[in-house]
Amino acid sequence: MEPLELAVASSELRDRLQALDVRSCLGCGACASGCPIPGTPGMEGFDPRVAVRLIAMGREAEVAASAFPWVCTSCGRCSHVCPMGIDLTAVFSLLRGLVPRSKVPGTLEKGVSSVLETGNTLAIPLEDFLDTLSDIGGELAEEECPGFYVPVDQPGADLLVFLNSKEVFGDFDDLKWWWRIFYNAREHWTVPSRNWEAEDWGLFTGNPDVSLVLARRKLDLMRSLGAARLLIPDCGGGSYGCRMGLKTCALEDPSHQVDSQYFYDYLLGLIDSGRIRLDPTRNAGRTFVWHDACKHGRELERHFGKGYYDEPRAILAHCVGAQNVVAMTPDRANNYCCGAGGGNWPMPFEKESAAHGRFKVAQLEACRADVVVVGCANCRDQLQKRLPRFFPGRCNYEVKYLWQLVAETMIATPWTPAEVEAATERSRLQHQHFEAELDGGF
Repeated sequence: MEPLELAVASSELRDRLQALDVRSCLGCGACASGCPIPGTPGMEGFDPRVAVRLIAMGREAEVAASAFPWVCTSCGRCSHVCPMGIDLTAVFSLLRGLVPRSKVPGTLEKGVSSVLETGNTLAIPLEDFLDTLSDIGGELAEEECPGFYVPVDQPGADLLVFLNSKEVFGDFDDLKWWWRIFYNAREHWTVPSRNWEAEDWGLFTGNPDVSLVLARRKLDLMRSLGAARLLIPDCGGGSYGCRMGLKTCALEDPSHQVDSQYFYDYLLGLIDSGRIRLDPTRNAGRTFVWHDACKHGRELERHFGKGYYDEPRAILAHCVGAQNVVAMTPDRANNYCCGAGGGNWPMPFEKESAAHGRFKVAQLEACRADVVVVGCANCRDQLQKRLPRFFPGRCNYEVKYLWQLVAETMIATPWTPAEVEAATERSRLQHQHFEAELDGGF
């Protein structure tokens, strides 16, 4: 293994690691027993215990130079079981941040540069962004939601929503699930025209400064648009990075606190208040299981005192009936990572990522659910696309987003002619505004 020239001075590195109390490690190996890396091809000789012991001995450069910090999915199972309470996920993320940016694997650093420069990870131009929203929103209006359009930069909205660039780039149908819900709930919502990215690849590259920039941008948009609430992005990394960034902003200046809401609370609120109605008979004859995403569960619980375990299960029961819900073993805080966390979906460690998922495949085989319901885009892609390729014949399930299931189960509540007319006029004025801004390009 070649020596690695660290991106941060050694003294600064030791100070930051000392703050995480790495030297309190007992060497008990509890972290390794819960980690998917042992047994992963190509990772022989590495596990969290080995990594921590090397760091404690001042050999952090060896760990940083290896694939370990990147193959680690940041799932937090190691931290969850550590008897000394060491935040091992933060330690390994710190190692990512010490690697020179030119050595960051795959497209992660390119995505970070793109989001800082253009406001979204895939560098989608404003004109293309607006065209996509107009076209896909128009399709939805024609299909089933007369009067629907995507409100952009609408002042005074009750809900400010951010989008995943991969959906804007090509997974167009995935945009419609949330839009159907907003339409039937008659939500007063908007998306920003700039800095609309939901994902946080700063978290994946070990760069908290990027997460902070993205959080500050969201704060600025909340203020400039006068939005009442920020809907925390759904993807595990996007939501966790956003939450951590907002926390840092509030610590810097208490006036920077904003009213934010997780989509679990939002959906459950819509259901409990009757703003949307569901017909669970549409899902009769099939069994469903909830997959606890790492960053929505144990990592939130560790850093913010609450993980989302009960809320998604309550929503699922509303959608399909409690009698049709089965459980994985283990689940909740002890659930296994799907293998795509920590940026492992876009990184060039596909075989290692799939190997991590071997535990998830075994869990799903044992519970024999027909449908796996998820709350994270990377979890969905891993379960739906990667694991079936690496474990042929063993992934006999369908994968759905939780909000997709809600949208499919929801009873339509058509708008009145007056509502359609008013929305059509707002859409016309919005089109006119951006057409003038782009000099006819919208």
